[in-house]
Order: sequence, then C-alpha cells, then structure tokens
Amino acid sequence: MPSLFRFLTVVGVIAGVIYGAIFALANFVTPKPREMTVTIPPDKFLKK
Repeated sequence: MPSLFRFLTVVGVIAGVIYGAIFALANFVTPKPREMTVTIPPDKFLKK
C-alpha cells in the first residue's frame, strides 16, 4: 500500500507542475496582435 501512495503522490506532483506551467503560460504571456491577409480565389464565391 505505501508504494501506491508514493505513486499517487508522484503523479499528483507531476500533474501539479504541468497545471502550473499551463496556468503561467495562459496568464503571463501576452500574444502580439498582427494583421493577417488571406487571398481567396474568386471561384469560391460562385454558387454551384
């Protein structure tokens, strides 16, 4: 039984580190807005 608790503790710590990294990326990294141009061929507008 102690090995099960050790395993669950290790998995919980790893999950906590991953959650913390995702939380930090979501809150502390700001994306740079930029313009985007996409050319659409005219035949996409034709109804078939």
